[in-house]
Amino acid sequence: MPELLQPQLAVAAADTAAGDTAWLLAAAALVLLMAPGLAFFYGGMVRSKSVLNMMMMVFGALAVVMVVWVLVGYSLAFGDDLGGGLVGDPTQFAGFKGMLEADPEASYPITLFAAFQGLFAVITVGLIAGAIADRTRFGTWLVFAGLWTVLVYAPVAHWIFDFSAGDHVGGWMANRLGALDFAGGTAVEINSGAAGLAAALVLGRRVGFGRDPMKPHNLTLVMVGAGLLWFGWFGFNAGSALAANNTAAIVFVNTLLAGCTGLLAWLAVERFRDGHATSFGAASGVVAGLVAITPSCGAVTPIGAMLVGVAAGAICALAVGLKYTFKYDDSLDVVGVHLVGGLVGTIIIGLLASSDVTSVDGLLYGGGADQLGKQLVAAGATLAFSFTMTALLVWVLEKTMGFRVDPEHEVAGVDLVIHAETAYDLHITGGARPHFGPGTGSMHS
Repeated sequence: MPELLQPQLAVAAADTAAGDTAWLLAAAALVLLMAPGLAFFYGGMVRSKSVLNMMMMVFGALAVVMVVWVLVGYSLAFGDDLGGGLVGDPTQFAGFKGMLEADPEASYPITLFAAFQGLFAVITVGLIAGAIADRTRFGTWLVFAGLWTVLVYAPVAHWIFDFSAGDHVGGWMANRLGALDFAGGTAVEINSGAAGLAAALVLGRRVGFGRDPMKPHNLTLVMVGAGLLWFGWFGFNAGSALAANNTAAIVFVNTLLAGCTGLLAWLAVERFRDGHATSFGAASGVVAGLVAITPSCGAVTPIGAMLVGVAAGAICALAVGLKYTFKYDDSLDVVGVHLVGGLVGTIIIGLLASSDVTSVDGLLYGGGADQLGKQLVAAGATLAFSFTMTALLVWVLEKTMGFRVDPEHEVAGVDLVIHAETAYDLHITGGARPHFGPGTGSMHS
């Protein structure tokens, strides 16, 4: 290599690293924004007596999960495999040990990647809260959030997100099985949905479920939350390219399109079934499309992304009614949207993957059924592991600490009982009695 070119190449490499780092910083901030977005989304969906508790569950998960992630979670997920591709070494990066020095050969700091991945864990735990809304002890929920991160999320993240490189050995799904999951159809969506189902079954139905009206109390909050989630989802998906490159651009477009077609498909089902297209349906359809495109955004073309959104929007719109058929109380449709949507998005890769975007072709693109089988195994393994582990964890916490609030407290409202607050103060609670007289604009002036 001519010596004159070496400084130019060094500058180009530095520019690339700076660009990738800047994009990953922005993407991480966008994923962080999804936490308050989820709090608004879920907060609007519950009854008015549970708004603050629902939001606190999401914000509490943010705090607990990130602390646990730095202490041990990241090391479990991305440390050297301990054997079988099941979990990483919990001591290797404990407390971000050995990660603080800059690597001149890396295109972004490893601490930034670790924080980015930790925010994925935050959203996953936060999603579970929606399945057990209105009836959960806040203190026990915080304990659950930390334990679930260690026992369930970190192992699954190791399976699918930790790729082998050099001497480093990663998880079995990504490296041995060869399943594709760009940004978390297994680790985030199926994982949270299966956990939500397990928790809802163990804790039981809310008082009055199936009898009393339990409609969203504030659809404005739901729409605002859906908008913030959609905005943050670009960091979630496109940020998973880990570079400011063509892959990130394709994923960005696919994420946008799937949200659009998910909205339209859900509304079409509503209009045909109920005669009305609702704002709640629009918000839910956007999220369903985004859930399904999360694993597939790096594997399908833009046309494929639109088909993913249509499939998820329509199927999830029908699936949310399963809780009334099977009598399980998934308060905010975590099962119907995230579990079902995650299954749709993960499995459909085996049908719609295109070699124009990724390394394989799906069944409908002439690639055979091999990738479809791999996706089915990954989806099924995640569902079974998450459901079993979560059911056991919730049962233990219920028996030891008490996970569900007392029935009378549930009826009174967990906001007032647990937090000594109410979301809406609509009455005068103090101050002097107003004086009405001449010049005050009263009826007696």
